[in-house]
Amino acid sequence: MEEHFFQCPYCWENISMLLDTSIHHQKYIEDCEICCNPIEISVSFSNAELQSLEIQSIEQ
Repeated sequence: MEEHFFQCPYCWENISMLLDTSIHHQKYIEDCEICCNPIEISVSFSNAELQSLEIQSIEQ
């Protein structure tokens, strides 16, 4: 597990998240720990190294 920081697309607060480096590609929705709005998270790892991290609101 690795800790990563990013900015919430709703409240703009910096929040941290633990990411599992053993799963090569993950895509899920998690609520912001500050404002509770849903955030779509897409992350990719290769050889336990972060390749991409995309954070976005789920509103269209």
